[in-house]
Amino acid sequence: MADNYIALTLTLPCDAQRAWYEITDWNKQGKWMLQTSVWLTSEIESGPGTEIAAFTGPFHKFFPRLKFLGVLDTMVVTNWQPPFICDVLHTGKIIKGTGRFEVVAINDQKSQFNWSEIIWAPRAIFLILKPALYVGVWISLRRFARTLR
Repeated sequence: MADNYIALTLTLPCDAQRAWYEITDWNKQGKWMLQTSVWLTSEIESGPGTEIAAFTGPFHKFFPRLKFLGVLDTMVVTNWQPPFICDVLHTGKIIKGTGRFEVVAINDQKSQFNWSEIIWAPRAIFLILKPALYVGVWISLRRFARTLR
């Protein structure tokens, strides 16, 4: 398996503290993530050890009944440095790798959000999936930025 890197950066219309609070509100992520439902799967709600699941697919609201029409991504938070960095380990059957959310203060009214993933998959499969993954995350992050206005 190869390590395959993908990343996006976006300027957000709010301070870093609010950006961090909103981005790490796991149960709200499904409101802006494209075709995705997100929920906590642990009693821990923040910090290392927090477990999160995300189901992405055209009928994500019908999970688990239509689970064959999407992908379940399970994650555990491995690094927690509020309000700047959150690292996760993808632990699912299909999606494996690491992810990072990073918030950087620009000023009192703007912050920068850096999202990155390293996906452990054969290079050929990653190259086929990368354009769709990139576009999906790009749309999702822009939707997120609109919720902050």
